[in-house]
Amino acid sequence: MMDKSNHSTTIFKFLDWLSALVAWLIFFIFRKTYVDNYRFEWSEVASDKNFILGITLLPLIWILWYGFTGQYHKAYRQSRLKMVFRSFWQALLGVLAIFFILLLDDKVASYKNYYATFSFLLITHFILTVSLRVFLLTVIKDKMARGEVLINALIVGSSFKAHQFFEEFKSNPLVYGYDIKGLVSLNGTIKQLDDELPILGTMDDIETICNELNIEDVIIAVEQKEHTYINRIIISLSLQKVFIRIIPDLYDILAGSVSMSEVVGAPLIDIYPDAMQPWQQNMKRVLDIVISLVALVLLTPVFLLLTLIIKLHDGGKILYLQERVGKGGLPFQLYKFRSMNENAEPNGPALSSDNDLRITPIGKWMRKWRVDELPQFWNVVKGEMSLIGPRPERHFFIQEMSKIAPQVKHLQRVKPGITSLGMVKYGYAQNVDEMIDRLKYDIIYIEKRSLGLDFKIFLYTIVTLINGRGK
Repeated sequence: MMDKSNHSTTIFKFLDWLSALVAWLIFFIFRKTYVDNYRFEWSEVASDKNFILGITLLPLIWILWYGFTGQYHKAYRQSRLKMVFRSFWQALLGVLAIFFILLLDDKVASYKNYYATFSFLLITHFILTVSLRVFLLTVIKDKMARGEVLINALIVGSSFKAHQFFEEFKSNPLVYGYDIKGLVSLNGTIKQLDDELPILGTMDDIETICNELNIEDVIIAVEQKEHTYINRIIISLSLQKVFIRIIPDLYDILAGSVSMSEVVGAPLIDIYPDAMQPWQQNMKRVLDIVISLVALVLLTPVFLLLTLIIKLHDGGKILYLQERVGKGGLPFQLYKFRSMNENAEPNGPALSSDNDLRITPIGKWMRKWRVDELPQFWNVVKGEMSLIGPRPERHFFIQEMSKIAPQVKHLQRVKPGITSLGMVKYGYAQNVDEMIDRLKYDIIYIEKRSLGLDFKIFLYTIVTLINGRGK
């Protein structure tokens, strides 16, 4: 089976490039003949520097714009109707940028020509782009309907509901577009399915199975009495980029949790791998870099002053580097201004407290105003952290927390941050129990994160700093 994601993305990019090129060609001819009242000659068009520059660079810029707005993220799974609406606002914003940057200074006889120029480019570009996209999506969906292109899927369950879903799938296999690789059993084999679909393993094997078989969708089919397994399954798959789909019971349906992605087929509760849309993730990264670089430049005098104070106090190191766990469980070195005595943990990892004797006098002041965290702007620039995200923890404390709250694994789904919802709602934790209490706020952030929520947390952090409510 082909790599659906890479293959379809390449074709989408080519068609978008082609539509942008043809749209600019048609628009250029329109502008020369209608706006400038020139007699059309192919030789003049081909030798025009603006035409050559536009037809060379603009299609590439359009592809970068579409990539930034998330157009190519699992493009083959998109709804055609949603794609049309998304294409319109992408075209509208893109043409607005082209109009104000490249076309507004053109000398025209009447402002009506400006309106005509903008409208013609928008309509031409939109129609060409959306037509080719709809055509490609239709081809892909037709191939899925014929079973030529399928999504690798896995059923997790050990009860009647798993059998019931599989029977419904067999009666309408092309509705789902699935290639069901097998089943993962919760508590033993499912005898009635053994002859038709392989039992691939148990819950302990689910991550390995997803990786080896390139699973994209996991269907959880459990009875109401087995709902405790759902939390364990979601935790196990928290770092896997899979779509989790739960077959609901009556309570879920009445609670409005069900999302009907197809009119035909079983109703399902969709749990997506990331709540933040791709374009918001890209914008978040841009803001992270810009704000962090500006902060590093503007705060240079503060850095120099703190360097001098720390050095004069005890002559020790200025910065304190500590290994923390980041996105995907990968370790990185966290930068902080040293606020404790050197060699402050002779007996192993230990959290600080309100009256911690290891904290230096200048360290208490830095922690109150949280200026010891300022070097982490460099962690953000490097891509190891974000401005907003759950605070990164050390591997030792993650292990301690996971003994009580295995949900801590969810924190590794996103980049850690300089500040977080947990920090503004709860603050620094002095022991593992407090870290677990703070965990719920960080999980809420991960499940609901958006640029709007990031902005609110940013404002609350500023208020916290102004009031000196750090520790």
